[in-house]
Amino acid sequence: MKNISTLLGAILALVSFAIHGHGSLSIDLSHPIPTFAPDSEDPMKADLSKPYHDSTPIPTFGGQAVLSFGQFPTSDGHFSLGTIILAEHHGTHLDTPGHYVNNAKSLEGENLPADQRKHAHDLTADDLIGHAVLIDISGRVEMELAKNGGVPSPDVSVTDFSNSSPNVITADDIAAVEKKIKNGVWLVLNTGWSKFYFSGPDFAKNPYVNGFNYPGMSKAAVDKLIEIMERKGVLIGGIVADNIGIDSGQSAVGDDDKWTNSWHAHVRLLQRGVKLVENATNLGQLAMVKNPGKCTIVVGAPKHIAGTGGPSRVLALCK
Repeated sequence: MKNISTLLGAILALVSFAIHGHGSLSIDLSHPIPTFAPDSEDPMKADLSKPYHDSTPIPTFGGQAVLSFGQFPTSDGHFSLGTIILAEHHGTHLDTPGHYVNNAKSLEGENLPADQRKHAHDLTADDLIGHAVLIDISGRVEMELAKNGGVPSPDVSVTDFSNSSPNVITADDIAAVEKKIKNGVWLVLNTGWSKFYFSGPDFAKNPYVNGFNYPGMSKAAVDKLIEIMERKGVLIGGIVADNIGIDSGQSAVGDDDKWTNSWHAHVRLLQRGVKLVENATNLGQLAMVKNPGKCTIVVGAPKHIAGTGGPSRVLALCK
């Protein structure tokens, strides 16, 4: 049913575009963030038994979002004023260049250490917008999932999303859009994986994480992107992906359970100033647009001092 709803949403968006758009279409690429009332004993923590509306907890780095309300009275009623406690890297969110702190071994060339890179308050409007360059591998992903009835398996012998498979973003996928890789553009990686977005608090067992067997950028794809940028002397604005962290699952978890050689895209791209948007959704709607290259990505990120990122309302504005 969720797949049908997603398809109907995409169709309705395109119908609206044709009838009302006057040459424009706006697509929301963001998941809603579930919120909960504060715990009675610790107001900094969420009481999961007191969700707002249909909120259900999702795995996150930093705890569930806590929302409490106060009132400012007037003669005709009152203003409802909410206070939210929210982890930076929760839901659809931005990673700033300062998010990953490289050690001396992983810091390359003349790239700046994390404390000298841009954080949330340093990002300009130009840092947060750019034309979309779409890479769509959702068809390949669907074909692999079809081997298991459309359901992902953590066993790579059942559904294989390892870096050696064609079911991730490959170096060839990056090479195919080389002419479009220019200063300020945003790569948008549509794998179709957002349909598995968290449906419960368990992290590794959730189909979205799938035992770290999910599509994203392979190490070779990241390396190819860097090679192209350096050869052309350009820097893209960022990358938007519909998985938990831009990297493929194999690249994310690394070589062992100690996170050795893990999160390859974060290690190499953030130090170069490339921003990352994770946990995006509705990228299939963007893929259905006649010319995605005419769409502008807008990342509505919070501007808090020293922030390493932040939950974001991400939009695609298409002509």
